[in-house]
Amino acid sequence: MAATKPGKLPGKHRRPAERQATYGEVIAIKEFRALWLGQGLSLLGDQLAQVALAVLVFNRTQSALATAAVYALTYLPPILGGPLLAGLADRYPRRRVMLVCDILRALMVAIMAIPGTPFPVLCVLVFLVVLLSAPFSAARAALLPEILEGDRYVAGSALQNMTNQAVQMLGFAAGGAVIAGLGPYRALALDCATFLASALIIVAGVSRRSATVSADGGKPSMWTMTAAGARLVFGDRRLRTLVLFAWLCGFYVLPEGIAVPYAAELDDGGLPVPVITGLLMAAMPTGTVLGAFLFSRFVNPSTRLKTMGWMAMLTCAPLVVCAMRPPLEIVLVLWVLSGVGGAYQLAANAAFVQCVPPERRGQAFGLVQSGLLASQGVGILIGGALAQILGPEPVVALAGVAGLSAAAILAIAWTESRTEIIAKVHTS
Repeated sequence: MAATKPGKLPGKHRRPAERQATYGEVIAIKEFRALWLGQGLSLLGDQLAQVALAVLVFNRTQSALATAAVYALTYLPPILGGPLLAGLADRYPRRRVMLVCDILRALMVAIMAIPGTPFPVLCVLVFLVVLLSAPFSAARAALLPEILEGDRYVAGSALQNMTNQAVQMLGFAAGGAVIAGLGPYRALALDCATFLASALIIVAGVSRRSATVSADGGKPSMWTMTAAGARLVFGDRRLRTLVLFAWLCGFYVLPEGIAVPYAAELDDGGLPVPVITGLLMAAMPTGTVLGAFLFSRFVNPSTRLKTMGWMAMLTCAPLVVCAMRPPLEIVLVLWVLSGVGGAYQLAANAAFVQCVPPERRGQAFGLVQSGLLASQGVGILIGGALAQILGPEPVVALAGVAGLSAAAILAIAWTESRTEIIAKVHTS
């Protein structure tokens, strides 16, 4: 028998090395490229449309309240309709759901781009366009694990996450300049074109698949599927913990919602308040891109799962330091660090996929996404109200303390339930 190296087990007892997927092999998959490119185009168009709508509504009404109300409509529909409509991604073929949503959204945005569209009609169309993002996102999220298996899913998710953050920063940064050149109506027409382009890319790049819900004995109603999805997600301890990890973002995105008053507090005459606001709002997305790249590229799958709790705590811990009222440079570093910690969502997402049956993923992802938006909206609303009384720095610090406490509790709960998922990672 051949001698083994000191400290090494014989080959048959040695745990196989975990394989980490690369971005190159993920991009080489045609179907992923189609989803990735289509999502990027749609998101860029949406960012331009949000700025265009704000300009259009304010020019028409000269009302800050009306402008804010239309912007609020971009949060409300997925929270209200997301849990119900997300089930369409399991009830019908996911490729078809995405195509129908893209085409319907293109038609509605085209109507919005017609000069003179009445304001009430504009509000209804905005509501419906955003509402259709719920089944589209659920179908895309449920389809991705079928296209990318094993660690490729994490690499693909990281790539999409980094792209989304970059597109959002580009869209908001360039939105004003584009609208100044094209005007709000042409910017909306450009958004319509991105939806049509997304549909064409999906037709060309994504293969047809049958619906995951069997038609034997008739399909269940949407209400039945929604209730079953809620029981699945919240009835399983592992899934419940992972969902709460996802919703933790309500604490660490709160600073972005009060970035303007925070910038006013930091104003020392060196930089204009809008510039400080832009720097603050860009800090966390910058950290998120950096964290997603490092976490997916240099950390192996099981270590991601083991360190998920620590990373979640990192999202909130730096915010506590804001209680000391540090200068702008320190605040930017703290917020970037918070964004880096947000990379734990990649591990939570991958673990969630492992635990949810493929035929139920659309409904499950829809429920999580709706709660995600709700936690962000509620967090920002509470933060804004408290900032009026306490000031922005104490509110950000309080959000950090509350989020850090919640993350610590979730980390303890996760330690007790992660073993089975880590074992799956080693065998996949």
